[in-house]
Amino acid sequence: MSPPNEVTTPPSADACADAGDTAWAEINGQRRTLPADRSRTVVAFLREDLGLTGTKVGCGQGDCGSCSIVVDGEPRYACITPVAQLDGCRVLTVEGLAESSRTGARLQHAFLAHQAVQCGFCIPAMLTAAAAAIDAGRVTDRATACAAIDGVLCRCTGYRKIVDAIVEVATGADSRPLTPPPETGINVGQPLTRLDGPCKVDGSQHFGADGIPADALFLRAVRSPHHRARFTLGDVDGFVQAHPGIVRVFTHADVPGRNLHGIAPAYADQPVLAESETRHRLEAVALIAGEREAVAALDLADFPVTWTPLPAVFSVEDAAHPDSPQLHASRVGNQLIEGRVKRGDAAAAIREAAHVVSGRFSSSFVEHAYLEPEAGWARRVGDTIEVRSPTQAPHPHREDLARVMGVAPERIRVVPTAVGGGFGGKLDMTVQPLLAVAAWHLDRPVGIVFTREESMATSTKRHPARIVSTLAADEQGLLRAVEFEGDYNTGAYASWGTAVANRVPVHAGGPYRVPHYAARARAVHTHITPAGAFRGFGVPQTTMSQEQLIDELALHGGWDPLEFRARNALRPGDSLPTGQVLDDSVGMVACLDALRPHWIAARERAHERNGAARPHLRYGVGMAAFFYGCGNTASPNPSTVRIGLRPDGTLVLHQGAVDAGQGANTVIPQIAADALGVPITRLHIVGADTHLTPDCGRTSASRQTFVTGRATFLAGTALLRRVRSLLDAPADAPVVFGPGWVGVRSDDGTGAETGSDTQADGTGVARRLSLADLPVDVHGYAIAAEERFDPPTVALNAAGQGRPYATYAFGAQMAEVEVDIETGRVRVRRVVAAHDVGRMVNPTLLEGQIEGAVAQGVGLALMEQYLPGRNDNLHDYLIPTVHDVPEVETLFVEAPTAIGPYGAKGIGEPALVPTAAAILNAIHHATGARVREAPATPDVVLRALAATGRGVHARSTRS
Repeated sequence: MSPPNEVTTPPSADACADAGDTAWAEINGQRRTLPADRSRTVVAFLREDLGLTGTKVGCGQGDCGSCSIVVDGEPRYACITPVAQLDGCRVLTVEGLAESSRTGARLQHAFLAHQAVQCGFCIPAMLTAAAAAIDAGRVTDRATACAAIDGVLCRCTGYRKIVDAIVEVATGADSRPLTPPPETGINVGQPLTRLDGPCKVDGSQHFGADGIPADALFLRAVRSPHHRARFTLGDVDGFVQAHPGIVRVFTHADVPGRNLHGIAPAYADQPVLAESETRHRLEAVALIAGEREAVAALDLADFPVTWTPLPAVFSVEDAAHPDSPQLHASRVGNQLIEGRVKRGDAAAAIREAAHVVSGRFSSSFVEHAYLEPEAGWARRVGDTIEVRSPTQAPHPHREDLARVMGVAPERIRVVPTAVGGGFGGKLDMTVQPLLAVAAWHLDRPVGIVFTREESMATSTKRHPARIVSTLAADEQGLLRAVEFEGDYNTGAYASWGTAVANRVPVHAGGPYRVPHYAARARAVHTHITPAGAFRGFGVPQTTMSQEQLIDELALHGGWDPLEFRARNALRPGDSLPTGQVLDDSVGMVACLDALRPHWIAARERAHERNGAARPHLRYGVGMAAFFYGCGNTASPNPSTVRIGLRPDGTLVLHQGAVDAGQGANTVIPQIAADALGVPITRLHIVGADTHLTPDCGRTSASRQTFVTGRATFLAGTALLRRVRSLLDAPADAPVVFGPGWVGVRSDDGTGAETGSDTQADGTGVARRLSLADLPVDVHGYAIAAEERFDPPTVALNAAGQGRPYATYAFGAQMAEVEVDIETGRVRVRRVVAAHDVGRMVNPTLLEGQIEGAVAQGVGLALMEQYLPGRNDNLHDYLIPTVHDVPEVETLFVEAPTAIGPYGAKGIGEPALVPTAAAILNAIHHATGARVREAPATPDVVLRALAATGRGVHARSTRS
């Protein structure tokens, strides 16, 4: 590391004049000496030498823009800019934005006020890029605002709220006010500004790579260059001795406990470090620890390992062949698991039906593409290992790490950092076991930061699907049967393949009444990085097939696609193919009703455009409906929340729900405040930490608002009951919290309650209890409540009968597209999304989730296709930019669930489920061509057009 940087007075105004040998730059208004090694990247200098970690590293190749800073008024990528190019220049990072940019403070305010912040990883770059463009006068409208940030990717927000904020500042419009916590009244239902937003706009929020101690050793994995290979390690001790600064090499023999980990102990099959054979490209076989510079400088071609490549299988079809290599000896035919749901006689119903449609569909691997690569650090504290990383599952990781380390769970502490995007991809352990093993053996903290290639080549993906399905309806337009078979490529290890294979058969019938049903899903192993959880657990892929067939069935019978869906939509009291009878929280019909006027207008608009458009452009409108079970499938799914009252009167909320950008850090306190009847500002919030917060389960399956929110509500109301009991007050007496005391008001608020043993004061408190007079518990609380909520489910039997989820989200989306039939290019122009959320806890956070999900749905439908070993970077793997996202209008329906907190249900995953299907249906409406594989890239669309015989002469189907 370079010597400390000198801080002197700022340079002259002519900051970029020829400075000769002067090695300085003005950084955020301070003159800083540049390091002697001018070839170092600017981002390394800023982060490692100056501690300005607000500038992020998402790719290291200038592809994602997360490292954007301002140099002499222009945005620059700090990850590919050498320090030499800063000599004599003025540099602005997010940490100096408010003081050094004309518009910086207003931009930060606008981003918060518009709820433009989700995970926050890209936000410093968005702010600096926008500030540079606005200060230079280049932003005058939405188009130029988009141009200002088109070099910065975002995976969470869908960009729309970011653009709104930039336009507001650039045009001098009145600033939208923040929505502060109400001092009185109701918190639930309010568009409260994100509580963790300020640290995300000023650059102080720490993600996995930001808090690594200065004295930490760094780790680097030795990885297989082959999709499958046998290997032997040579003289690793000699390797250490030959490389100054390298202190140790770890192998599987250094794992103290079980050299396996996985989502569920029964299916744990992934080694921390492979023992003799690797099962996918870039799987780790050894771990090198050393000083940061020494580790970074290593040429791993010198590492003593011998590889013997072996035959590998990549497709489900090849993996199932009897002569194919078996990835796991106990899983015959490389099948991990099979899920089934059966009701009635689907085959017979199909034979007797008036209208029958069938199809084969396929989808590809899809990369999460969260902008924060996996990173973290760990240290040994006595006999405890502390691991800090961006995890979506702190307590499950603690349990798994305890097995890896061979210790009791209490000797593992997992502290989540901020999560720079997850979407399910940070549910599995990645850096965590590597850090734990190294920290166990070494006397210093250890850190690791994956490269973008490592992140993409070794992290989980969305499962590719191969689907064959048939739907049937009678002459009246009522669905009679669904037959569905899906094979899902689960990669080398189990990960969440079990969850996908069990969830898909429940959802393959869609949000419709289906009397005869047969659905089967298999998860099959191949020599590819594991496929895991990605916002929907297989349901978005499944919906792409089923909702296209619903459209085909409607067209076959001559029915409007929306009205056909409405006729068959689930209603309260209907039963699912699993036998579960739905309660009153079923908003499917209401969602379709909300969408209807938009649907009619959009179809008319498409008809008019097709009559007037250039011949090669065709416009179409499509829709898709869905339902989605909130929580784990037919298995325990609890969350536990603690609320305590300190002797000084401080109310403390312990909630371990990880916020991966979805808003748990704001929504859960909103629920807690209302349960307690206090302003949210009265709460001191303790976030996820396995030593400090109870287990709130994984941030997955759209469960945190529903499950942890309900546990929070129960804890708050339990604390009130405890207070009333101590004061011998009525069960409905209003509770008042004061400095060092707690009391109850009389019914009329005057304090004139009969039998009061305490004189009423001006607040109307009739009875008051001094908290200092009470003994404190092990957590230091005078009064506390800890409550657990586990949604009521019933395990599925062999026929898939049971109660897989306690409640379901419902909804429908409509997409308007433009198709160029000469090039095959599809542009999504507008999406209208109608969603049953049960109860809106924070409306603007819900909007942000839907807008971000729509952007991911555009990628799933049109461009995203992960090819193992071929596009492990954000240059070749394309995700939507600000120019690719459509206008999004959100329509909320509230069908409260009795067991949710104030009726709320989840939205994070449901929001993505129908988007791609609606886009594919819109392509058919525009061109008459049915696209049965995703993504619908231009070549795929052109093949579909050619198959219909339409090509450039395509005509729209009925409008």
